[in-house]
Amino acid sequence: MNHDDLGGGLAGNALYEMVIARERGDWTAAHAAAKATGSRPVSAHPAHANLYRGAPAVAYVLHIAGHPAYTRSLAELDAETVAIVADRLDAAHRRMGGGRPPRLREYDLISGLTGLGAYLLRRDRGNVLERVLRYLVRLLTEPLTVDGHQVPGWWAATEPRDVVGAGRFAHGHANFGIAHGMAGPLALLALARRAGHAVDGLDDALAGGITHLTAWAQPSSNGSIGWPELLPLDAYRKGPEPGAAPGRPSWCYGTPGIARALQLAALVLHDDTARGLAEHTAFQAVTDSRQIRQITDASVCHGWAGLLLSTDRTASDAARPDLTGALPALRAGLESAMARNETTEDAGLLTGNAGVRLTQHTLSTPRPLDLGWETCLLLN
Repeated sequence: MNHDDLGGGLAGNALYEMVIARERGDWTAAHAAAKATGSRPVSAHPAHANLYRGAPAVAYVLHIAGHPAYTRSLAELDAETVAIVADRLDAAHRRMGGGRPPRLREYDLISGLTGLGAYLLRRDRGNVLERVLRYLVRLLTEPLTVDGHQVPGWWAATEPRDVVGAGRFAHGHANFGIAHGMAGPLALLALARRAGHAVDGLDDALAGGITHLTAWAQPSSNGSIGWPELLPLDAYRKGPEPGAAPGRPSWCYGTPGIARALQLAALVLHDDTARGLAEHTAFQAVTDSRQIRQITDASVCHGWAGLLLSTDRTASDAARPDLTGALPALRAGLESAMARNETTEDAGLLTGNAGVRLTQHTLSTPRPLDLGWETCLLLN
């Protein structure tokens, strides 16, 4: 089990313990979790370290802890993370200068600069964050040419596993999800704008993202509306496909995460039409039995916890009250999955019990401290 892995390792467990300690004031378990996370050296290599692995992941956990015992360690990890960001940005701008499409790991939330930007936003490192925001503005506003066809700047050069594409993914793919696709940069730009950060072109990037997601909100075969998870070049060129089967309503790739990204962008630009689309689509995702039946575990990444947390955060900003009315059924679904022990792993925020327990704690505490831990999911 990886000690410095936020998604599926001990760093995810530590995040849960830090939130609990901040709420209850007993730091025994939190300090033990921090010790386990720091039991071996953490990666600070730019090719491997990101929000969910290595120095930035551990720094994120210690930041959420907010405990003076971690001040020195956090300062060291902070400096390593800033150096990682600088290296990543230099490589990304070189790639852009050559007109080549990126790999997902260049920009996405889990492995790339969007995730590192989420860390910087939470740490309030405005000067470094603004460099990331300027990069993401370019990513969302400067198109590329692939096989003679114009595609968005976030077009992935690879197949979905982020390895060199072959077959139907020989020319790469468009990824829409919040974990690996364009909804991630869109959500981060919106959250940064909401927090008062501004760079040239930011509103244009948000508007372009809204336009793209609005155009790709396609009616499914049972009348609900949703987005494709990912598309190879030939399918992307054909445009939206009405009548497609509705996808799994997961946080990582599905409607709940994408709808939240669209809602956040619409809120900061005061775009009531896009906001309405986001909230309508989110509501359909949680009330359509064909979609709900595809949720088969309790996890944050692609299970009940992520669906519940995403929907709760969308409902908290929604103009329509019916999203809030849908939450009790989702809570019941999560509790039922927990009773059946439907988690894939013991450890981690995304795939393990720590993320499920953290979601349950956050949503069941009457007045939880606003720790902002959900920024690593781009939900708040």
